[in-house]
Amino acid sequence: MTKVPITVNGAKKLRDELQRLKKEDRPRIVAAIAVARAHGDLRENAEYHAAKEEQGFIEARIKQIDGELSNAEIIDITALSETGKVVFGATVELIDEDSGKQVAYRIVGADEADIGSGLLSFSSPIARALIGREEGDVVEVITPGGDRSYEIVEVRYG
Repeated sequence: MTKVPITVNGAKKLRDELQRLKKEDRPRIVAAIAVARAHGDLRENAEYHAAKEEQGFIEARIKQIDGELSNAEIIDITALSETGKVVFGATVELIDEDSGKQVAYRIVGADEADIGSGLLSFSSPIARALIGREEGDVVEVITPGGDRSYEIVEVRYG
């Protein structure tokens, strides 16, 4: 299976969530199931069915995170030499040449992406157009909303 890039921070967040699911959520739901069982007939016990459903979600998420971490290639951007090129993990300051608006994006793994927070998936059209470019370059991006032109103002690592 191919490795999927993830930032150090993204891997830490996944590990923290996994720890919380295993140490807090799993024991809490097991206790809730035991309490619901004590109420009697399980066929008509809504508490029991809700707890079992939540247990299924928790176990599925644990399995998903385990899979993601086992297939992750953790990239520490601070360990890379600063070449001025846009790479995975870099923060890129851009000017939208059509609107003049300045935006900043950090290129991260797909599971870390949150456009509202400026975290852009490496597989997005904008990130694919930016990777390998450097400050001063103008990139043309074909997006679902139409073609856009961005000038790379600054590339920061770390």
